[in-house]
Amino acid sequence: MRKTSLYLTDELAARLKRLAEAEGKSQADILREAIERYPEPEVRRKILCYKIAPGPGDSVADIPEDELLARYGFGEDGLGAT
Repeated sequence: MRKTSLYLTDELAARLKRLAEAEGKSQADILREAIERYPEPEVRRKILCYKIAPGPGDSVADIPEDELLARYGFGEDGLGAT
């Protein structure tokens, strides 16, 4: 374990003391639990898209469903198989 110091306002220090007493735990335990419960920041990933087939490069979401079915066979037997 690593020792860490922090500054708290009088209000936060009093709240921490009350929480520790009510829970029957040390103030350090209360702080550790609070940090463990704090959600991790969301990781944003860059997604690179490469053109791997001939075509306009538009998103499949922009193509009307009936055109996807007629031209590419989407929704038939398998992944675009005709």
